[in-house]
Amino acid sequence: MKIFSVSITSISLLAFLITQNLAQDERLDPKLTEIWEHVPAVVTPGDGTAPPSDALVLFDGSNFDEWVGRNGGPVRWELKNGVMTVVEGAGGIRTRRSFGDSQLHLEWRAPAEVTGKGQERGNSGIFLQDRYEVQVLDSYNNLTYSNGQAASIYKQHIPLVNACRPPGVWQTYDIIFTSPRFKSDGSVQSPGRVTVIHNGVLVQNNVEFQGNTVFRGQPEYEQHSQAPIRLQDHSNPVSYRNIWIREL
Repeated sequence: MKIFSVSITSISLLAFLITQNLAQDERLDPKLTEIWEHVPAVVTPGDGTAPPSDALVLFDGSNFDEWVGRNGGPVRWELKNGVMTVVEGAGGIRTRRSFGDSQLHLEWRAPAEVTGKGQERGNSGIFLQDRYEVQVLDSYNNLTYSNGQAASIYKQHIPLVNACRPPGVWQTYDIIFTSPRFKSDGSVQSPGRVTVIHNGVLVQNNVEFQGNTVFRGQPEYEQHSQAPIRLQDHSNPVSYRNIWIREL
């Protein structure tokens, strides 16, 4: 009976405290937790994958004005019917402008005619700040190492799922990038991070870059500031269209 009595007393005390807290909450003015000073800017969303009103259009299919080719020269990729396509040996292309934290949208297409396998099939890449690669590859029924398939953070993070469409079909990447921060001595204050949505499917969830993308060895960071976006020439005729970016 003593144990039961203590239990009843504890329950009564708990009920009393809850009642008092609720009464106190009701006395608080809800306006104390309202923030009015900062009003977000109005942005008009685009229809479908069209750019929102505050985006910078990097490629709308009409010209290469926002891009440079090898060694800063003209772009030697094919431009036809609103699409740019890698020309083997022409080299990668870079944006004229440099970017930091950003939201990047682009659409890409692997060749409809399937040739090669593994890394030799529809291979290209998107290098954020000219260093950190989100892999482009035809990974539809195409086995390769998992940290090198489409939507991988190349040699660093395997995608959560394979959301690839068949060869010759347009695909979308929506990439949210947080630039790394460096201390005055060049050491890393906070690593770069990225979220990737492939064809509407989350495949990289705010993962950390371990350093620059490398083919051999382990990635390492090097101090840098904002830098261009690079699209890779990997000798495969991969196509791109509808590229836009929002600086965050």
